[in-house]
Amino acid sequence: MWFKHLHLYRLHGAPELDSSALASALDTHAAKPLGNADARRLGWTAPAGRLGSGQLLHEIQGHRLISALRQERLLPASVVKEEVDEKVADIEASEGRKVSRKEKTALKEQVTEALLPRAFVRSQKIDLWWDTRRHLIGVNASSRTRAEDILDLLRETLGSLKATPISSQMLPIRAMTTWLGDPASRPSDLQLGDQVELKAKGDDGVLKARQVDLDSDEIQQLLESGRQASKLAISLEGRLSFVLHDDLALKSLRFGDALIEEADHADDGDDALARLETDFILMAQALSDDVTRLLEWLGGEAQREPAAQQEA
Repeated sequence: MWFKHLHLYRLHGAPELDSSALASALDTHAAKPLGNADARRLGWTAPAGRLGSGQLLHEIQGHRLISALRQERLLPASVVKEEVDEKVADIEASEGRKVSRKEKTALKEQVTEALLPRAFVRSQKIDLWWDTRRHLIGVNASSRTRAEDILDLLRETLGSLKATPISSQMLPIRAMTTWLGDPASRPSDLQLGDQVELKAKGDDGVLKARQVDLDSDEIQQLLESGRQASKLAISLEGRLSFVLHDDLALKSLRFGDALIEEADHADDGDDALARLETDFILMAQALSDDVTRLLEWLGGEAQREPAAQQEA
């Protein structure tokens, strides 16, 4: 249940839906098996899988957990190209003429349509956390594109949803560079990890370092040369560690031992569904607190003008 990544969004004028209304809306956009002609499909699925008996929504103390299932047929372009090339060669040999570009495009569409039903299907479950009290959404996705796909599905499900990526008063790249170069500037409960990505202002590319002492002279010299920290591994009082990105994405999340032990010692009666909900609420509460703290370190959340709000 524990999230590995987090893309954060601020909700603006979110619709007031109780649990039953939201569950009903989710059900109308539930995931369905891919049809033979479908290249991909996205729909809601039970966060607990079969253990949840099809339950698409878990809501505990104002925190909602929903999950999307992304299904995609894997049809390599090289396979399509090989099949098209063979058909083109056959036509040119039998009819003694060159196949036009328009004909090749039509052949490619035909080949793709014929091969899709036989292609392998890759499925990916993507979890979404909705903090209804703080009007905050976090998506457990490895990329911003995947997170936006889930928000699009939620917008379609609800009919309308205005959400914008969380932004801070201080640019994360500036804060991370300052924390890295000046230990005295670091909040008392912030600790550096052992991973950093340093971006040059010019065309010198990006330098990535793992398992290094971030307070070493080598790192300081790179900062003095003008490089800036675009990614930085940090931890908050041992409760939560992650790699902070310059777009405020939190990657490679790791929750502290004390929190994991609290979840392990919870009295769930060996009920797998109760265990999922216990893990979720502990995680959600920790994330709410720590996201608030992180934004405070970054000078607070930047307020977006209504005209700049995007419907996602």
